[in-house]
Order: sequence, then C-alpha cells, then structure tokens
Amino acid sequence: MKHVVVLYDGMADYPVDALGGKTPMECAKKPVFDSLAAKGEVGLVRTVAAGLKPGSDVANLSVLGYDPKVCYTGRSPLEAISIGVEMAETDVALRCNLVTLSDEENYDDKTMLDYSAGDISSAEAAEIIKSVQEHFGGGEFDFYAGVSYRHCLICHNGTTELGSMTPPHDISDRVVGSYISDHENAKKLTAMMRESYEFLKDHPVNLKRIAEGKRPANSIWLWGEGSKPSLENFEKKFGMKGCIVSAVDLLKGIGIGAGMLVPEVEGATGYIDTNFEGKAQAAIDAMENGCDFVYLHFEAPDECGHRSEPENKVRSIEIIDEKVLPMLLKALEKYDDYKIMILPDHPTPIKTKTHASDPVPYMIYHKGNEKDSGVKSINENTAAATGNFVEYGPSLVVHFINC
Repeated sequence: MKHVVVLYDGMADYPVDALGGKTPMECAKKPVFDSLAAKGEVGLVRTVAAGLKPGSDVANLSVLGYDPKVCYTGRSPLEAISIGVEMAETDVALRCNLVTLSDEENYDDKTMLDYSAGDISSAEAAEIIKSVQEHFGGGEFDFYAGVSYRHCLICHNGTTELGSMTPPHDISDRVVGSYISDHENAKKLTAMMRESYEFLKDHPVNLKRIAEGKRPANSIWLWGEGSKPSLENFEKKFGMKGCIVSAVDLLKGIGIGAGMLVPEVEGATGYIDTNFEGKAQAAIDAMENGCDFVYLHFEAPDECGHRSEPENKVRSIEIIDEKVLPMLLKALEKYDDYKIMILPDHPTPIKTKTHASDPVPYMIYHKGNEKDSGVKSINENTAAATGNFVEYGPSLVVHFINC
C-alpha cells in the first residue's frame, strides 16, 4: 500500500472578481483531480486550530498529523534545520527575508513593494547574506543563506518574546512603520533591519539588478521567531517510512526534523516556474526505494495568492493536473493498492494576499475502495456541500492511512 499526499499550498480561496466571481479552484481545468474526487471522499478540514496563526508551518504540521499546539516552536527553527544549522537549546531562530522597500528617506515611511525581492536568485542572495553576516554577525547574531529570498538569523541566548514581528507577505503594498515591533527585546533586531537598508541599497548585487530592470534586495526583514524544535519521528509515529518533496526550506525542515527522506530536486523554485515533473519523479523514486508515504508539496498556488495573480494561481492548479498527477497515477499502477489525498494547507486569498484560517477542501481516493462522492468537480463549495467535516486537522492523515 502506497500513500501519496499532494499538497497544493494556499490553493483555497474566496471568489475573485477577475475570475468572474469564482475561485481559482472553480476556474481551473483539472480533470484528473476531479475524476479522483468523483470516486473518493470529499469534505472540509480545519487545518488551523482556533488561536493559531494561519501559517504554512502550522497548517502543514497539522496535515502531516502533528498537533501544532503540542510540537510547534516557531517557523524559522524548522527552516534552520533544512539548511543544516545546528541550534543550541538557548538559540532563537528568525526568518530573514530579503525584501524590496520603496525609497522614502525615513525607514518607517517606506512601502513593502516586494516580500521576495523580485524572486532574487539563490546565488545573488547568498552574496547579500554574506555581506549581512560580515556587517552584523559573528557575535550575538549569525546569518545563514537559504533559498531565494528566504534566509535565517540565529540569535544566541535569544528570546522569543519580541512583540509583533510581522511577516512581510502580510503587508504587501503597505507602509511598514506600523508593522515594526516596538518591543524592548526586539530593538536590536529592528535596528538591524533599518541599518541594512543603508548599505544594501548600494550593494553591487543590487546595483546590477537595478541596471537589469529587476527589483533590489534592499533590506532584510526579520520574523517567524522560534526555539529549537522537536518532532516525533514519522516512521515511529505512523509505522511507515516517509518522504517530503518540496522546494521550500520550511517543509524540508519539517521532514528532516521528523526523520523523513527529503530529496533535493534540481529546478525546484517554489513558484509557477518550478520543476513539476522533477518533483513528481522524486516522489516516484522515493516510493520505489521503500517509502510508503510521500508528501508532495507545491508552493506555487500560495505564491500566486500572495502576489495577487489570479490567472497564475489558476494555471498552477492546472499544471499540477497536467504534469504531476498523470505521472503519479501511472507509477502507482504497479502497486497492489494505493491512496491519494489532495488538499491545500490553508487558503491564500487573492483579495487579501495573505493566509486565512478557513477550513479547506480535501479529497481522498483509495484505489481498492472506490465510491461515489457525488462531487463532479471539487472546489470550496462542492466540498462544503458534502457535509463531511474534520474539525481536528491532525486526525485527517490518520483517517487517510486507516480508511
């Protein structure tokens, strides 16, 4: 028995004016996804429990069967694991985004133009993070390069009591001043953010990017604080060897922390230009090498939601249907039986450009136990209409394994 979860990050949405009042799921042409849903179980699941922030960290842990209220210590520590950072018990990790801010003289008057610094390449970003480390690091703070705009700061003997360290993707096109923490413990961190603009605006990498018509990575932005994590081993917890395939450090960190296989996929970017076939092949290879549970994560719908790109969000759903699901189904036919679960982790609505806590649609298909779901095309509305509702998110994967 093989178990495959295909996670469309941020796929769920609200009606979008530019899509004729429909959601991206309603607009997307996804015949493979829909055909599986028609022969399986469809419903809604609450992946973000009351009182928790709707992040990909909390939601993906929930989908994987881990209760965030028990095991979650913060987002950035999971990302730190993925890039090989060894945290001490007294260390605190923060996400360090490279962002593009507008050019007002006063930092607090600047606008968050791009939380991803124009999808800066990992090679360019590594040069900038090296300069940031040289400028600020080597004592209380150390910076580590990650992927694209996503990097890591380790605060030695730090604290997670920092006030509100706002995610930059939550404040796109907004003036940043009111979103900068004024907590006493955050003063050194916010001072680094402000000072970073002064030397990054003229950094050689940024001058070259500007000359090429690209957005500069002219500031660091710190958020997502947390202490050293501890996750129960996935195989011990569920009795199956597991694998996570993702372009995103957060998901890789969850996988590594849970003792799962985490393959590297060339050309995996976390956006709509990612190597879809390569990620599907990595999942197939993992199954052939003994993994009975594969978690195949696609970040593209979430990124399109954050960027308010409705057409690209629709297209990202369609590409997975065209390029990924057929490969998986063909490969799975060699096994006696298999199950596929497809769902988002949380909504990332086009109109808000950030995450939401609403329950999300899920679909479970079991080759050996096909049924009539009554759903011809799966989306937010048809999933709700089934009446199937899973209140406790971490229980869904247990149901998936046992159904």
